[in-house]
Amino acid sequence: MSSTTSWAARLYRGDVSYDFVGKQKRWYAISAVILLISLGALLFKGLTPGIEFKGGAEFTIGSSSASVSGVRSVVKDVLGTTEPIIQEVGGKVRLQTPALTATETDKLERELSSRFGVSIDDLSARSVGPSWGAEITRKAVTGLLVFLVLVVLFLSIVFEWRMAVAAMAALLHDLAITVGIYALVGFEVTPATVIGFLTILGYSLYDTVVVFDKVRENTRGLTGGSRYTYSEAANLAVNQTLVRSINTSLVALMPVAAILAVGAGLLGAGTLKDLALALFVGIAVGTYSSIFIATPLLADLKERDPAMVALRRRVLSRRGGDASGASATGRAGGSPRAGVSDEAALHTDDDSVPLEDAVEVSAAPRSGSTSASARTGATRRTATNRPKGGSSRRPNGKRRS
Repeated sequence: MSSTTSWAARLYRGDVSYDFVGKQKRWYAISAVILLISLGALLFKGLTPGIEFKGGAEFTIGSSSASVSGVRSVVKDVLGTTEPIIQEVGGKVRLQTPALTATETDKLERELSSRFGVSIDDLSARSVGPSWGAEITRKAVTGLLVFLVLVVLFLSIVFEWRMAVAAMAALLHDLAITVGIYALVGFEVTPATVIGFLTILGYSLYDTVVVFDKVRENTRGLTGGSRYTYSEAANLAVNQTLVRSINTSLVALMPVAAILAVGAGLLGAGTLKDLALALFVGIAVGTYSSIFIATPLLADLKERDPAMVALRRRVLSRRGGDASGASATGRAGGSPRAGVSDEAALHTDDDSVPLEDAVEVSAAPRSGSTSASARTGATRRTATNRPKGGSSRRPNGKRRS
Protein backbone atom coordinates (compact mmCIF):
# COMPACT_ATOMS: atom_id res chain seq x y z
CA MET A 1 0.00 0.00 0.00
CA SER A 2 2.80 2.42 0.90
CA SER A 3 4.58 1.74 -2.39
CA THR A 4 1.37 2.43 -4.33
CA THR A 5 0.83 5.65 -2.39
CA SER A 6 4.43 6.71 -3.04
CA TRP A 7 4.03 5.96 -6.76
CA ALA A 8 0.84 8.02 -6.91
CA ALA A 9 2.52 10.93 -5.11
CA ARG A 10 5.48 10.81 -7.50
CA LEU A 11 3.09 10.83 -10.45
CA TYR A 12 1.33 13.89 -9.11
CA ARG A 13 4.58 15.79 -8.48
CA GLY A 14 5.94 14.86 -11.88
CA ASP A 15 8.87 12.83 -10.54
CA VAL A 16 7.54 9.89 -12.55
CA SER A 17 5.88 10.55 -15.88
CA TYR A 18 4.44 8.41 -18.67
CA ASP A 19 4.33 10.00 -22.11
CA PHE A 20 0.67 9.50 -23.01
CA VAL A 21 0.38 12.63 -25.14
CA GLY A 22 3.71 12.28 -26.94
CA LYS A 23 2.88 8.76 -28.16
CA GLN A 24 -0.59 9.64 -29.42
CA LYS A 25 -0.03 8.03 -32.83
CA ARG A 26 0.43 4.66 -31.16
CA TRP A 27 -2.86 5.01 -29.27
CA TYR A 28 -4.67 6.22 -32.39
CA ALA A 29 -3.44 3.15 -34.28
CA ILE A 30 -4.63 0.77 -31.54
CA SER A 31 -8.05 2.42 -31.47
CA ALA A 32 -8.25 2.32 -35.27
CA VAL A 33 -7.68 -1.45 -35.26
CA ILE A 34 -10.36 -2.00 -32.59
CA LEU A 35 -12.78 0.26 -34.44
CA LEU A 36 -12.19 -1.63 -37.70
CA ILE A 37 -12.93 -4.92 -35.94
CA SER A 38 -16.09 -3.44 -34.43
CA LEU A 39 -17.19 -2.02 -37.79
CA GLY A 40 -16.54 -5.36 -39.48
CA ALA A 41 -18.64 -7.15 -36.86
CA LEU A 42 -21.49 -4.70 -37.43
CA LEU A 43 -21.34 -4.98 -41.22
CA PHE A 44 -20.83 -8.72 -41.65
CA LYS A 45 -22.51 -10.14 -38.55
CA GLY A 46 -24.78 -7.37 -37.37
CA LEU A 47 -26.62 -6.92 -34.12
CA THR A 48 -29.06 -9.51 -32.84
CA PRO A 49 -32.27 -7.65 -32.03
CA GLY A 50 -34.41 -9.02 -29.25
CA ILE A 51 -38.08 -9.75 -29.51
CA GLU A 52 -38.89 -6.25 -28.29
CA PHE A 53 -37.37 -4.77 -31.47
CA LYS A 54 -38.31 -7.31 -34.14
CA GLY A 55 -41.64 -8.47 -32.70
CA GLY A 56 -42.88 -12.00 -32.20
CA ALA A 57 -44.11 -14.44 -29.56
CA GLU A 58 -42.33 -15.69 -26.46
CA PHE A 59 -43.08 -18.80 -24.41
CA THR A 60 -41.48 -19.84 -21.12
CA ILE A 61 -41.72 -23.51 -20.10
CA GLY A 62 -41.06 -24.18 -16.43
CA SER A 63 -40.93 -27.96 -16.58
CA SER A 64 -37.85 -29.94 -15.56
CA SER A 65 -38.47 -32.31 -18.46
CA ALA A 66 -38.24 -29.52 -21.02
CA SER A 67 -35.04 -29.25 -23.03
CA VAL A 68 -33.81 -27.15 -25.91
CA SER A 69 -33.89 -30.06 -28.36
CA GLY A 70 -37.35 -31.15 -27.19
CA VAL A 71 -38.84 -27.68 -27.57
CA ARG A 72 -37.24 -27.34 -30.99
CA SER A 73 -38.84 -30.60 -32.06
CA VAL A 74 -42.28 -29.39 -30.92
CA VAL A 75 -41.92 -26.10 -32.80
CA LYS A 76 -40.92 -27.94 -35.96
CA ASP A 77 -43.94 -30.25 -35.73
CA VAL A 78 -46.39 -27.38 -35.11
CA LEU A 79 -45.00 -24.49 -37.16
CA GLY A 80 -43.04 -26.32 -39.84
CA THR A 81 -39.82 -24.69 -41.02
CA THR A 82 -39.77 -21.74 -38.58
CA GLU A 83 -36.34 -21.32 -36.91
CA PRO A 84 -37.02 -20.42 -33.27
CA ILE A 85 -34.66 -18.95 -30.67
CA ILE A 86 -34.50 -21.31 -27.68
CA GLN A 87 -32.49 -20.67 -24.52
CA GLU A 88 -32.21 -22.19 -21.06
CA VAL A 89 -32.69 -19.37 -18.52
CA GLY A 90 -32.62 -20.07 -14.79
CA GLY A 91 -33.88 -23.66 -14.98
CA LYS A 92 -36.54 -22.76 -17.53
CA VAL A 93 -36.64 -22.91 -21.30
CA ARG A 94 -37.49 -19.73 -23.19
CA LEU A 95 -38.83 -19.98 -26.72
CA GLN A 96 -39.04 -17.04 -29.13
CA THR A 97 -40.74 -17.26 -32.50
CA PRO A 98 -41.80 -14.80 -35.17
CA ALA A 99 -45.26 -13.27 -34.86
CA LEU A 100 -47.96 -15.96 -34.69
CA THR A 101 -51.66 -15.92 -35.29
CA ALA A 102 -54.04 -16.69 -32.44
CA THR A 103 -54.66 -20.18 -33.87
CA GLU A 104 -50.93 -20.96 -34.09
CA THR A 105 -50.37 -19.68 -30.56
CA ASP A 106 -53.14 -21.88 -29.10
CA LYS A 107 -51.93 -24.95 -31.00
CA LEU A 108 -48.31 -24.45 -29.88
CA GLU A 109 -49.35 -23.98 -26.23
CA ARG A 110 -51.40 -27.20 -26.23
CA GLU A 111 -48.57 -29.19 -27.82
CA LEU A 112 -45.97 -27.85 -25.33
CA SER A 113 -48.32 -28.62 -22.43
CA SER A 114 -48.92 -32.16 -23.65
CA ARG A 115 -45.30 -32.94 -24.49
CA PHE A 116 -43.74 -31.74 -21.21
CA GLY A 117 -46.58 -32.46 -18.80
CA VAL A 118 -47.44 -28.93 -17.71
CA SER A 119 -50.80 -27.18 -17.69
CA ILE A 120 -51.47 -24.39 -20.14
CA ASP A 121 -51.84 -22.01 -17.19
CA ASP A 122 -48.24 -22.77 -16.17
CA LEU A 123 -46.96 -21.74 -19.59
CA SER A 124 -45.93 -18.10 -19.83
CA ALA A 125 -46.73 -16.64 -23.22
CA ARG A 126 -46.63 -13.08 -24.55
CA SER A 127 -46.80 -11.41 -27.92
CA VAL A 128 -44.84 -8.28 -28.79
CA GLY A 129 -45.38 -6.17 -31.87
CA PRO A 130 -42.49 -4.57 -33.77
CA SER A 131 -44.03 -1.13 -33.33
CA TRP A 132 -43.13 -1.19 -29.62
CA GLY A 133 -39.45 -1.76 -30.39
CA ALA A 134 -39.52 0.93 -33.06
CA GLU A 135 -40.91 3.39 -30.51
CA ILE A 136 -38.17 2.48 -28.01
CA THR A 137 -35.53 2.94 -30.71
CA ARG A 138 -36.90 6.33 -31.72
CA LYS A 139 -36.92 7.57 -28.13
CA ALA A 140 -33.42 6.26 -27.49
CA VAL A 141 -32.03 8.02 -30.57
CA THR A 142 -33.82 11.24 -29.63
CA GLY A 143 -32.45 11.10 -26.10
CA LEU A 144 -28.94 10.43 -27.42
CA LEU A 145 -29.01 13.42 -29.78
CA VAL A 146 -30.33 15.76 -27.08
CA PHE A 147 -27.66 14.49 -24.71
CA LEU A 148 -24.85 15.10 -27.19
CA VAL A 149 -26.03 18.62 -28.04
CA LEU A 150 -26.28 19.59 -24.37
CA VAL A 151 -22.84 18.12 -23.64
CA VAL A 152 -21.24 20.05 -26.50
CA LEU A 153 -22.82 23.29 -25.31
CA PHE A 154 -21.80 22.68 -21.70
CA LEU A 155 -18.18 21.85 -22.51
CA SER A 156 -17.89 24.75 -24.94
CA ILE A 157 -19.13 27.21 -22.31
CA VAL A 158 -17.35 25.84 -19.24
CA PHE A 159 -14.13 24.81 -21.01
CA GLU A 160 -13.67 25.52 -24.73
CA TRP A 161 -14.80 24.17 -28.07
CA ARG A 162 -11.65 22.07 -28.58
CA MET A 163 -12.31 20.18 -25.36
CA ALA A 164 -15.91 19.65 -26.51
CA VAL A 165 -14.69 18.20 -29.82
CA ALA A 166 -12.17 15.90 -28.11
CA ALA A 167 -14.77 14.73 -25.57
CA MET A 168 -17.32 14.00 -28.31
CA ALA A 169 -14.75 12.05 -30.31
CA ALA A 170 -13.91 9.94 -27.25
CA LEU A 171 -17.62 9.45 -26.56
CA LEU A 172 -18.39 8.20 -30.07
CA HIS A 173 -15.24 6.06 -29.91
CA ASP A 174 -16.55 4.34 -26.76
CA LEU A 175 -20.04 3.84 -28.17
CA ALA A 176 -18.80 2.38 -31.47
CA ILE A 177 -16.48 -0.11 -29.77
CA THR A 178 -19.15 -1.20 -27.28
CA VAL A 179 -21.75 -1.75 -30.01
CA GLY A 180 -19.19 -3.61 -32.12
CA ILE A 181 -18.30 -5.97 -29.28
CA TYR A 182 -22.01 -6.58 -28.71
CA ALA A 183 -22.33 -7.60 -32.35
CA LEU A 184 -19.18 -9.73 -32.13
CA VAL A 185 -20.34 -11.82 -29.16
CA GLY A 186 -23.89 -12.12 -30.52
CA PHE A 187 -25.80 -10.95 -27.43
CA GLU A 188 -29.38 -9.87 -28.03
CA VAL A 189 -30.09 -6.16 -28.10
CA THR A 190 -32.89 -5.51 -25.62
CA PRO A 191 -34.21 -2.39 -23.85
CA ALA A 192 -31.74 -3.21 -21.04
CA THR A 193 -28.94 -3.00 -23.62
CA VAL A 194 -30.11 0.47 -24.69
CA ILE A 195 -30.11 1.56 -21.04
CA GLY A 196 -26.54 0.26 -20.70
CA PHE A 197 -25.40 2.16 -23.80
CA LEU A 198 -26.84 5.43 -22.52
CA THR A 199 -25.30 4.84 -19.08
CA ILE A 200 -21.77 4.35 -20.39
CA LEU A 201 -21.98 7.67 -22.24
CA GLY A 202 -22.36 9.46 -18.93
CA TYR A 203 -19.51 7.52 -17.33
CA SER A 204 -17.13 8.10 -20.22
CA LEU A 205 -17.90 11.81 -20.24
CA TYR A 206 -17.44 12.08 -16.48
CA ASP A 207 -13.96 10.56 -16.56
CA THR A 208 -12.92 12.77 -19.49
CA VAL A 209 -14.17 15.96 -17.83
CA VAL A 210 -12.15 15.21 -14.68
CA VAL A 211 -8.97 14.95 -16.74
CA PHE A 212 -9.83 18.07 -18.75
CA ASP A 213 -10.39 20.06 -15.58
CA LYS A 214 -6.84 19.21 -14.47
CA VAL A 215 -5.54 20.12 -17.93
CA ARG A 216 -7.21 23.53 -17.62
CA GLU A 217 -5.65 24.03 -14.20
CA ASN A 218 -2.15 23.14 -15.45
CA THR A 219 -2.38 25.32 -18.57
CA ARG A 220 -3.80 28.47 -16.97
CA GLY A 221 -1.48 31.36 -17.90
CA LEU A 222 0.83 29.03 -19.82
CA THR A 223 1.29 31.37 -22.78
CA GLY A 224 2.73 34.08 -20.51
CA GLY A 225 5.91 32.05 -20.00
CA SER A 226 8.32 29.97 -22.01
CA ARG A 227 8.94 26.89 -19.90
CA TYR A 228 6.48 24.23 -21.06
CA THR A 229 4.41 23.45 -24.12
CA TYR A 230 0.71 22.74 -23.96
CA SER A 231 1.29 19.06 -24.65
CA GLU A 232 3.70 18.75 -21.73
CA ALA A 233 1.28 20.43 -19.31
CA ALA A 234 -1.58 18.26 -20.59
CA ASN A 235 0.50 15.11 -20.23
CA LEU A 236 1.24 16.03 -16.62
CA ALA A 237 -2.52 16.37 -16.00
CA VAL A 238 -3.10 12.83 -17.32
CA ASN A 239 -0.36 11.49 -15.04
CA GLN A 240 -1.78 13.35 -12.05
CA THR A 241 -5.25 11.86 -12.57
CA LEU A 242 -4.03 8.41 -13.64
CA VAL A 243 -4.34 6.75 -10.24
CA ARG A 244 -7.77 8.26 -9.70
CA SER A 245 -8.96 6.98 -13.10
CA ILE A 246 -7.66 3.47 -12.39
CA ASN A 247 -9.20 3.33 -8.91
CA THR A 248 -12.56 4.66 -10.08
CA SER A 249 -12.68 2.19 -12.95
CA LEU A 250 -11.82 -0.80 -10.78
CA VAL A 251 -14.45 0.15 -8.20
CA ALA A 252 -17.04 0.46 -10.97
CA LEU A 253 -16.01 -2.70 -12.84
CA MET A 254 -16.01 -5.09 -9.87
CA PRO A 255 -19.77 -4.98 -9.13
CA VAL A 256 -20.58 -5.00 -12.84
CA ALA A 257 -18.38 -8.07 -13.30
CA ALA A 258 -20.19 -9.71 -10.37
CA ILE A 259 -23.54 -9.01 -12.03
CA LEU A 260 -22.27 -10.38 -15.32
CA ALA A 261 -20.84 -13.56 -13.79
CA VAL A 262 -23.36 -14.34 -11.08
CA GLY A 263 -26.54 -12.79 -12.42
CA ALA A 264 -26.16 -13.97 -15.99
CA GLY A 265 -23.96 -17.05 -15.57
CA LEU A 266 -25.42 -18.66 -12.46
CA LEU A 267 -28.94 -17.26 -12.21
CA GLY A 268 -29.52 -17.07 -15.93
CA ALA A 269 -31.10 -13.62 -15.78
CA GLY A 270 -31.09 -12.42 -19.37
CA THR A 271 -31.87 -8.79 -18.53
CA LEU A 272 -28.92 -8.61 -16.13
CA LYS A 273 -26.66 -10.10 -18.77
CA ASP A 274 -27.69 -7.56 -21.40
CA LEU A 275 -27.20 -4.63 -19.04
CA ALA A 276 -23.98 -5.85 -17.42
CA LEU A 277 -22.14 -6.58 -20.66
CA ALA A 278 -22.83 -3.10 -22.03
CA LEU A 279 -21.73 -1.50 -18.76
CA PHE A 280 -18.59 -3.63 -18.39
CA VAL A 281 -17.32 -2.98 -21.91
CA GLY A 282 -18.34 0.68 -21.84
CA ILE A 283 -16.63 1.47 -18.53
CA ALA A 284 -13.40 -0.24 -19.58
CA VAL A 285 -13.34 1.47 -22.97
CA GLY A 286 -14.31 4.81 -21.41
CA THR A 287 -11.35 4.67 -19.05
CA TYR A 288 -9.04 3.86 -21.94
CA SER A 289 -10.35 6.73 -24.08
CA SER A 290 -10.11 9.34 -21.31
CA ILE A 291 -6.39 8.57 -20.89
CA PHE A 292 -5.20 7.58 -24.37
CA ILE A 293 -7.60 9.33 -26.77
CA ALA A 294 -9.33 12.43 -25.36
CA THR A 295 -6.33 14.32 -23.94
CA PRO A 296 -3.87 13.51 -26.77
CA LEU A 297 -6.52 14.61 -29.27
CA LEU A 298 -7.08 17.81 -27.29
CA ALA A 299 -3.33 18.50 -27.30
CA ASP A 300 -3.20 17.97 -31.07
CA LEU A 301 -6.00 20.49 -31.56
CA LYS A 302 -4.47 23.05 -29.20
CA GLU A 303 -0.99 22.79 -30.71
CA ARG A 304 -2.47 24.16 -33.96
CA ASP A 305 -3.47 27.36 -32.18
CA PRO A 306 -1.12 30.22 -33.23
CA ALA A 307 -0.55 31.15 -29.58
CA MET A 308 0.53 27.59 -28.77
CA VAL A 309 2.72 27.43 -31.87
CA ALA A 310 4.51 30.58 -30.70
CA LEU A 311 4.77 29.12 -27.19
CA ARG A 312 6.39 25.95 -28.50
CA ARG A 313 8.94 27.99 -30.44
CA ARG A 314 9.82 30.02 -27.35
CA VAL A 315 10.12 26.88 -25.23
CA LEU A 316 12.39 25.12 -27.73
CA SER A 317 14.47 28.27 -28.22
CA ARG A 318 14.93 28.76 -24.48
CA ARG A 319 15.83 25.12 -23.94
CA GLY A 320 18.38 25.35 -26.73
CA GLY A 321 19.98 28.34 -25.03
CA ASP A 322 19.91 26.62 -21.64
CA ALA A 323 21.55 23.55 -23.12
CA SER A 324 24.36 25.68 -24.59
CA GLY A 325 24.85 27.45 -21.26
CA ALA A 326 24.91 24.18 -19.38
CA SER A 327 27.53 22.82 -21.78
CA ALA A 328 29.75 25.88 -21.26
CA THR A 329 29.36 25.59 -17.48
CA GLY A 330 30.38 21.95 -17.61
CA ARG A 331 33.60 22.84 -19.41
CA ALA A 332 34.32 25.55 -16.80
CA GLY A 333 33.98 23.06 -13.94
CA GLY A 334 30.42 23.94 -12.82
CA SER A 335 27.19 22.01 -13.26
CA PRO A 336 23.55 23.10 -13.57
CA ARG A 337 20.89 21.77 -11.28
CA ALA A 338 20.08 18.22 -12.34
CA GLY A 339 17.52 15.59 -11.50
CA VAL A 340 14.52 17.92 -11.85
CA SER A 341 12.04 17.09 -14.59
CA ASP A 342 10.26 19.80 -16.56
CA GLU A 343 6.91 18.58 -15.30
CA ALA A 344 8.07 18.56 -11.68
CA ALA A 345 9.05 22.22 -11.96
CA LEU A 346 5.40 23.08 -12.65
CA HIS A 347 4.79 22.42 -8.99
CA THR A 348 7.84 23.99 -7.35
CA ASP A 349 7.27 26.39 -4.46
CA ASP A 350 7.20 30.10 -5.23
CA ASP A 351 10.30 30.78 -3.10
CA SER A 352 12.38 28.01 -4.69
CA VAL A 353 14.88 28.61 -7.49
CA PRO A 354 13.38 27.68 -10.89
CA LEU A 355 15.22 25.26 -13.09
CA GLU A 356 16.01 27.89 -15.72
CA ASP A 357 17.31 30.40 -13.15
CA ALA A 358 19.64 27.78 -11.72
CA VAL A 359 21.00 27.08 -15.18
CA GLU A 360 21.43 30.79 -15.95
CA VAL A 361 23.31 31.49 -12.70
CA SER A 362 25.60 28.51 -13.21
CA ALA A 363 26.29 29.42 -16.81
CA ALA A 364 26.94 33.16 -16.22
CA PRO A 365 30.04 34.42 -18.06
CA ARG A 366 33.26 34.98 -16.10
CA SER A 367 34.21 38.17 -17.91
CA GLY A 368 32.39 41.40 -18.67
CA SER A 369 30.28 41.24 -15.50
CA THR A 370 30.60 40.09 -11.95
CA SER A 371 29.77 36.38 -11.88
CA ALA A 372 28.00 34.54 -9.08
CA SER A 373 31.17 32.56 -8.31
CA ALA A 374 33.26 35.80 -8.18
CA ARG A 375 30.84 37.34 -5.72
CA THR A 376 31.01 34.19 -3.63
CA GLY A 377 34.82 34.22 -3.70
CA ALA A 378 34.91 37.88 -2.63
CA THR A 379 32.68 37.11 0.30
CA ARG A 380 34.94 34.28 1.37
CA ARG A 381 38.06 36.50 1.08
CA THR A 382 36.42 39.15 3.23
CA ALA A 383 35.69 36.59 5.90
CA THR A 384 39.24 35.24 5.71
CA ASN A 385 40.85 38.69 6.07
CA ARG A 386 39.18 39.41 9.39
CA PRO A 387 41.70 39.65 12.24
CA LYS A 388 42.13 36.40 14.11
CA GLY A 389 41.40 36.40 17.78
CA GLY A 390 39.73 39.79 17.47
CA SER A 391 36.11 40.65 17.48
CA SER A 392 34.06 42.64 15.10
CA ARG A 393 32.07 45.66 16.15
CA ARG A 394 28.38 46.07 15.55
CA PRO A 395 27.13 49.36 14.08
CA ASN A 396 26.05 50.53 17.57
CA GLY A 397 29.60 50.17 18.90
CA LYS A 398 29.09 47.08 21.00
CA ARG A 399 31.48 44.22 20.70
CA ARG A 400 30.16 40.87 19.55
CA SER A 401 31.01 38.10 21.97
